[in-house]
Amino acid sequence: MIYIDPPYNTGKDFIYKDNYKDNLRNYQEVTQQTDNQGNQLSTNAESEGRFHSNWLNMMYPRLILARNLLTEDGLIFISIDENEVDNLKKICSEIFGESNFISNYVWHSNVKGRQMDEHIKGSYENILVYAKRSSSIEIEGIIDRVNIKNIDRDEISCFIRGYPLHNGTSDFHINNRPNLAYSIYYNPQNKKVKVIDEKKKNGSGYFIGNSNDKLKLEGFFRIIPKFNKVYNNQRVWRWGADKFLREYKTELLFLKEKDGFYIYQKKRVDKDGVIVKKRTNYIKIDSGLGRKDLLELGMPKYFDSPKPKILMKNFIEHIVCKNLIFLDFFSGSSSSAHAVLELNKEDRGKRRFIQVQLPEPIDPKEEAYKAGFENIAEIGKERIRRVIKKIKEEEPEKSKDMDLGFKVFKLDSSNIKSWDGDSDNFKQSLLDSVENIKEDRSQEDVLYEILLKHGLDLSLPIEERIIEKTKVFNVGHGTLILCLDDKITSKVAEGIGNWKKECKPAKCTVIFKDSGFTDVEKTNSIQTLRRFGIKEIRSI
Repeated sequence: MIYIDPPYNTGKDFIYKDNYKDNLRNYQEVTQQTDNQGNQLSTNAESEGRFHSNWLNMMYPRLILARNLLTEDGLIFISIDENEVDNLKKICSEIFGESNFISNYVWHSNVKGRQMDEHIKGSYENILVYAKRSSSIEIEGIIDRVNIKNIDRDEISCFIRGYPLHNGTSDFHINNRPNLAYSIYYNPQNKKVKVIDEKKKNGSGYFIGNSNDKLKLEGFFRIIPKFNKVYNNQRVWRWGADKFLREYKTELLFLKEKDGFYIYQKKRVDKDGVIVKKRTNYIKIDSGLGRKDLLELGMPKYFDSPKPKILMKNFIEHIVCKNLIFLDFFSGSSSSAHAVLELNKEDRGKRRFIQVQLPEPIDPKEEAYKAGFENIAEIGKERIRRVIKKIKEEEPEKSKDMDLGFKVFKLDSSNIKSWDGDSDNFKQSLLDSVENIKEDRSQEDVLYEILLKHGLDLSLPIEERIIEKTKVFNVGHGTLILCLDDKITSKVAEGIGNWKKECKPAKCTVIFKDSGFTDVEKTNSIQTLRRFGIKEIRSI
């Protein structure tokens, strides 16, 4: 699942330093909208000719990336107000395909309406939902519970009373749907049913005639659709006679009420009284609950308009899978991480989250800055820490089985010095190729770059062990073992081999720092590792 809550195109504070590599670059530089690197500098004023284009240029590559990251049964939710909902839907249909449009949720977020709106106070936002492949998804319905005492049973399942069989829409009546007007005779003693077409016609149209007295004497009760007194019309059934005779035994319920028998569809429930209802595309959740969520964590007035965690839970509960990965492109105060952790606590799920947020500076006048937060990303990290602490305090036993850790990564340049092809710097480039790791980088920095380049999950468990006074990392229980220290010897390789034996991985790769040992020690170390069945040996 992916959620995107982008900066809305209000025309006031939309500034994103995206690098535009298109034919508008020269124009944007001349008009001082970009610097010489192509980074966007200007705000997006409504008077500007490219008011919508600027915002869509920011969104388009992110949506392309989102589609590539989604699994085949994945969903993406995008929050948006009415300024760009039409344009956003067009580019989403282009990127995801019109057939993969699931719904446009109406989120009733502000009961009183927004006072700042000029003519009419807006009280809702839109949430577009698309699938990677609509044929592969399964939307989880809303779970409801009913009184177990009211549950009936048949040979198929448990059930309660559902929709009545008579058509409640006044537009359908005996004169425009005569095929749906017929008499049903039901015998409660032997459960037998008979269908008779007793329609008659006069000058004003169809009507249902007299009942069959012979069947009444045999114990049958006549059931016909209700009469609509307002429109002076005979209503009709929702099913035709053929479908009724085919499915009444398993799908319909005959109930005796004050003025006769009525027919209802069976609504399936489980033995505990759980019923699953299909979702509607209307959500009523007060946006003010987002601030209340932060207040409960001791973080008052730290964020202007955080999304309520209950809204995030609503999105997550669309997915049947309880070990999904939730990616939030503009994570803000990390409401989605909060929701993931709480849901895992409630249903013992194994869901994980990825929060992406630029370190946008906080105004020194704001409460959050005075509390020690210099940028928005720091607020999100602290919120996750406090949620984890709260879960441990409130649910000490349940929290033992939960994964309550998280890691924080920041984008940076490579840890490896790049080759400089300039002939004037040839000597320095040769020296850099020997000591090729930048001086200000730690072994942990290099470790995570290697994980990224090998396509390994950054959340894999990492152990650290000192072998012969040398630091060694073990990733994924022996899947990858790294030694990025200096003065590596064959004794270190021996220790790595024994560690691999302890872990018993299906496949093991060992990586050394090439400048960490002499040629002789390198040869001996390789032979030592091969004795332990390690064939994948590499160096950087």
